[in-house]
Amino acid sequence: MTEAAVSIRRAREEDLPQLIALFEQDDLGGHGDTSHEDAFNDYIRAFHIIDQSLNEHIYVAELNGDVVASFQLAFLRTLRGRGGLTGIIEAVHTRHDLRRQGIGMKLLDFAVAEAKRRECRLVQITHRADREEIRSFYEKAGFSADYIGFRKHLK
Repeated sequence: MTEAAVSIRRAREEDLPQLIALFEQDDLGGHGDTSHEDAFNDYIRAFHIIDQSLNEHIYVAELNGDVVASFQLAFLRTLRGRGGLTGIIEAVHTRHDLRRQGIGMKLLDFAVAEAKRRECRLVQITHRADREEIRSFYEKAGFSADYIGFRKHLK
């Protein structure tokens, strides 16, 4: 099984071309990700900011030396909940040809374990409302859809 051969680690700058290609495959996300050389400095800048943060990390899943999946994990301390820490899983992506092979579940298990290690009181994840198959996947992973989120684009 592919899942067993996958290893998860913190992303490195040299992973950026493979990460960008992974994001670029997401035609439904609409995030404007592109491997065009004019955009590369934007990714480099963002990567360094995230990589230097104590509360944000990008992880990759590697298979046979290739980056095949990724996610970002951020930690938010709130005053509400007696100063509790929340883990926020963001930007979960698995390469199209490797979906439904257990890699995404392995990513989520890793993220939840890391949130527990950091003593988070909860971990949350969001997805687009029109992606019903993703909702089923997250529910299978033990997440519940008990909140409705809103967002406002600023750019």
